[in-house]
Amino acid sequence: MRTTIYSSNPMRRRFDAHQFLHQTSDMTNGDLMIKLTRLSHEPLVLNSDLIEHMEVTPDTVITLTTGQKLRVSETADEVIARVIEYRRAIFERSCHYAKQTQSSE
Repeated sequence: MRTTIYSSNPMRRRFDAHQFLHQTSDMTNGDLMIKLTRLSHEPLVLNSDLIEHMEVTPDTVITLTTGQKLRVSETADEVIARVIEYRRAIFERSCHYAKQTQSSE
């Protein structure tokens, strides 16, 4: 499925959500992690369960449940798309595992 999301900020480009399917999440250790980029262009891997809310100023500011604030270069729509896609992958993995378990019984 191909989803195109446009940013309300004209300085940010449109993106196709499908391009983030396997490149923006880290499922190697089982944590709910998404890959983002700090404004300083440093990569950041974030536990998506810690996101409390996001503010859209000229920058995207993510406030965590710990009170820490992160400024990232991705738009709020991009962050949301990455969280949704990662959680969808986790759900699909769990459904696949359940089917395997049921068929082996």
